[in-house]
Amino acid sequence: MSFVVLPEFHVAPEKLSAFLAAARADAEASLATEPGCLQFDVVVQQGDGLARVLFYEVYTDRAAFDAHLQTPHLAAFREALAQCDEQPVRFLDRVVP
Repeated sequence: MSFVVLPEFHVAPEKLSAFLAAARADAEASLATEPGCLQFDVVVQQGDGLARVLFYEVYTDRAAFDAHLQTPHLAAFREALAQCDEQPVRFLDRVVP
């Protein structure tokens, strides 16, 4: 069983490009440098004047996600949070790959 993290962000259209660049950098660094990060997808739903950006992050376990929280690339991404409205993060257990 893997540990899934689903953060969601609401981003104004004029801030979307910069936000996605920061998200891409975080996702790429997570996959390249964190052995416990198995998948990190960034998806966008546009409409209603806001873009809804969802991360689909899969880690080997909660400890791997906790290690992710301490990384420099996540610290850098946190600066991008000023460009959005962060929604409550959902945590799930992945039971089927």
